[in-house]
Amino acid sequence: MPSKLSYSLLYRGTIIVWMVVKFMIQIYGFYFTHRFWDEQIQKKWEYLLARQAREYRKKAIKLGGVLIKIGQFLSTRADFMPAVFLRELTGLEDRVPADPYAHAEKLLREEWGSPPEEVMKQFDKQPVASASIGEVFFGVLPDGRKVAIKVQRYRIQDIFHKDFKALKLVFRILQTCTSIGRIVDLRALYREFVEVTNRELDFQKELGFANSFRLRYRDDQDIHIPVYMEDLCTKRVLVMEWIDGKKVTNRKFMEEHDIHPERMADKLFAIFLDQYLHEGYFHADPHAGNIMVQKDGRIVLLDFGMVGVIHKQDIRFFKYLIQGLIIDDYDVMIETLEEMGFILPGANKDKLKHMIRQTVEIYKNGSFQMNNDVIQLIMNDIKEFVHEQPIQLSAKYAFLGRSASIILGILLALQPDLNIGKLARPKVKRWIGKKGIIDFVSERINKTTIQPLIHFPKAMIAFLENGEKDRQWEKEKQQKQQMHHFYLTLELCCFILILTGTILWYLKPFPISKMAAYGWEGIWVVLFLLLLVRHFRMIRKK
Repeated sequence: MPSKLSYSLLYRGTIIVWMVVKFMIQIYGFYFTHRFWDEQIQKKWEYLLARQAREYRKKAIKLGGVLIKIGQFLSTRADFMPAVFLRELTGLEDRVPADPYAHAEKLLREEWGSPPEEVMKQFDKQPVASASIGEVFFGVLPDGRKVAIKVQRYRIQDIFHKDFKALKLVFRILQTCTSIGRIVDLRALYREFVEVTNRELDFQKELGFANSFRLRYRDDQDIHIPVYMEDLCTKRVLVMEWIDGKKVTNRKFMEEHDIHPERMADKLFAIFLDQYLHEGYFHADPHAGNIMVQKDGRIVLLDFGMVGVIHKQDIRFFKYLIQGLIIDDYDVMIETLEEMGFILPGANKDKLKHMIRQTVEIYKNGSFQMNNDVIQLIMNDIKEFVHEQPIQLSAKYAFLGRSASIILGILLALQPDLNIGKLARPKVKRWIGKKGIIDFVSERINKTTIQPLIHFPKAMIAFLENGEKDRQWEKEKQQKQQMHHFYLTLELCCFILILTGTILWYLKPFPISKMAAYGWEGIWVVLFLLLLVRHFRMIRKK
């Protein structure tokens, strides 16, 4: 018979998949019962999304694991997530109820070969922090040094790997039954997410990343990377120096110690811009809990489990984007975005170029002030354009985008009237250098000599083909696609219920008669067949 843990993991997977399928049914049902929208319908729609987000948040806090990580990731994706959903998920911290201390003590005995009381002069049994992957305890070494001991949660490897399977099924459902697959490379995103999270589950890798960051900033007096006691570190336990300080967003603490928030924002911006623009690792989870400020104004970076990598090729892409921006060459920006995997074949590049040019001109004219409202407006424009055009959000840069958006939020909290252009300009100039601009311009002149001759016939064909008839056809096509997704969702739901009945009959976790099992299976099989017939007719209908 399956173990109690197997039932628990099966329960987790069922909850995760069913929650997503239920949300999809609710959304499609709402669309097909409200064909004409007004202000009242919009309020109902926002209420539905807010209710779903609250349910997700509660489930994530209760179950932890992948739900927490995905929730944190989605909370930064204003480019395709609804604003009401973001409001509920923003601030979803990686905090879950603590495990019984016996689990941590057993693991420490296995890893150290002795109980923690024999290794430490002092060891507090109550964790000071409890996240989805590990718990942090306070301790004192025999030589008197204070340390933080990070211990993996009970059976966390099994939990995450089972959650990965549920997440893979969820992504397949979304790819098949929704339009999200058109704007997000879900397979690549899944691979990237699993790869990054697996690194986070191996504390030895986190130790290696921490040492790499400490080496990188060894000569910078403004940054401190904690020292790790490597002889006590294992795959499931990390021991590092205890850091006295507060979250970087704690303005009261900074005022008490004469630390200027504006200067702190400048330092923080320089640290992370350096990570984004140079080859190597960048901190992929820089929320306020992982960035502390000490009494002397030094910034402390914590938790290097979730890191991303900037490759040499990425640097080339970034330089082309920035150089194109400097000399107003929007063609090279579009070409670079295409190479990076953001733009798919068939996108209206002229329209995309116009949107980029318009945004840049607003900023250059000085009528652009960076704040949360402006960011929301920009995100709404991008979201609308992404839904209109064959553009996808490249999974390769998903964690970079997440990291940058979190840092931007912290910077705005420290300095509401932040002027990113003013901060970035001198640093970017040094990064590119004069020779880089000259080489770039020379290359573009050579490459674009015959460009007008190529663009003219394309523009003429596009103009002749763009008519009212095509727009009507596109609208009908979208409606048919929505119906197709709706039927796929219901068929999938029936299939899951049939499969659930079969599993319950096989496992027999509770008494169930043969007649009741046959009745359950029969109802959903009949409904499944009826849906298939209607779906087939809809597809054949012209």
